[in-house]
Amino acid sequence: MKFTHRLLYFSGGFFIGIIILLFILSGKKTSCDYGPQARTLKHLRLKPRTFSEESLLFFQQQALDTAQINDFLLTGKVDFSNSIIHTDSCKLYKVKGNISRKKIQVAISFCDDYAKIMTAELLP
Repeated sequence: MKFTHRLLYFSGGFFIGIIILLFILSGKKTSCDYGPQARTLKHLRLKPRTFSEESLLFFQQQALDTAQINDFLLTGKVDFSNSIIHTDSCKLYKVKGNISRKKIQVAISFCDDYAKIMTAELLP
């Protein structure tokens, strides 16, 4: 069989398989969180969140709503170089992003059962 015929058969099967896969996965809430950035933010979003007194005070002073943390954790970037992740107990992640056009950095303590917003600060 010629190479062009093999290529045509392979392409046809490949595209039919992709179409079938799209129909199967179209109704499900599938996500493609394979990178460390996306995985970390997804885990932070899924855990029950609490706020420290310091972080609540910051949000009140800056007139920010704590409910906006969900959007912040969708679009933010984890600063792995400043995070403390090689511990046996709770990990401390520093996440940078924007809330209401203000650039902030939030320190989140990530434990097995919960995620606690420890501190928040404005960035220049």
